[in-house]
Amino acid sequence: MKKRILSVVLCTAMLTALLAGCGSKAEEPAAAEPAGTEEEAEAPAPAEDAEEPAADAAGGAKDKYVIGMSQCNLGEPWRVAMNDQIAAAAEAHPEFEIIYADAAQDNSKQIADIENFVQMKVDLIITSPNEATPLTNAVTAAYEAGIPVILLDRKIDGEGYTQFIGADNVAIGKQVGEYVANTLLPDGGKVCEIKGLEGTSGGIDRDNGFREGIKANPKVEIVAANNADWLREKAITVAEEMLQTNKEIDLFYCLNDPMAEGAYIAAKNAGREKDIIFIGVDGLPTPDGGIRSVMEGRLSLSMVYPTGGAEAIESAYQLLVEGKELEKEITLESEIITPETAPDLLKKYGGE
Repeated sequence: MKKRILSVVLCTAMLTALLAGCGSKAEEPAAAEPAGTEEEAEAPAPAEDAEEPAADAAGGAKDKYVIGMSQCNLGEPWRVAMNDQIAAAAEAHPEFEIIYADAAQDNSKQIADIENFVQMKVDLIITSPNEATPLTNAVTAAYEAGIPVILLDRKIDGEGYTQFIGADNVAIGKQVGEYVANTLLPDGGKVCEIKGLEGTSGGIDRDNGFREGIKANPKVEIVAANNADWLREKAITVAEEMLQTNKEIDLFYCLNDPMAEGAYIAAKNAGREKDIIFIGVDGLPTPDGGIRSVMEGRLSLSMVYPTGGAEAIESAYQLLVEGKELEKEITLESEIITPETAPDLLKKYGGE
């Protein structure tokens, strides 16, 4: 009997010890495994995500910023000058890379260019829309996708952009109109107007301003108006038609200097250039620009119309690098070019 009791006690003790040993081995991995591994894997990621936006906002976080420049066309010397001034200004900022696209006056091409910049995830877009309404959706979509958009010279419909930079085309047109009414045609006269591409905001504004300005003299009358898409060669054809259908023309008002030169060429071919006054707008200081055209007597008047290229790069730097908020609109100053003021303006704007 004693032997049976002793045997039961020994078995019970051994079983208890065995269960205790198994229990401790099963608990050790559970206690040691989860604590450290999850913290080491997840902790660095939130820290990195939190730091990146702060660094971008403070500026200097990126070594390179890609800017897409969507130009409406390069058939106008003024737009070539705009691209040149953007490139020159960007040279002072090695962190900027500029990618250029030329829409060649094709709305569909420019829409595709802007959409391509969005797909590339550029840091900022600069654009001169070919026409306001057709380009509105593409520009607004880029802006709403989080890409800053700077409009140069031409606007879109609505407020779907970061900043607009340009001169006041209504004021320019009105100043030209008043000068025509009061100085060039004080006794009145017949005017032919050659416009730019239909639907461009600058062209619409210059036309409206001019018509407002000539109201100062009721004897000034617009007898013909047509579009030449801002191009000299097209303006020659348009002016030839106007010369054929209007035996009396006192003045050609053309919405840019190349079209004014085209009108002059057409009138000269018809032997009528000495009887007509020619006016343009743009006033580039280049050898073929409006300032020299006034100095050389082909044009009687033009207006300095700044491209805004340097200002666009300055705004891009303030926004991307310095993290500053931009004003919605920057209005550039214009100046009137007459035979008296042309030489000084040529020097002022870097001409030779």
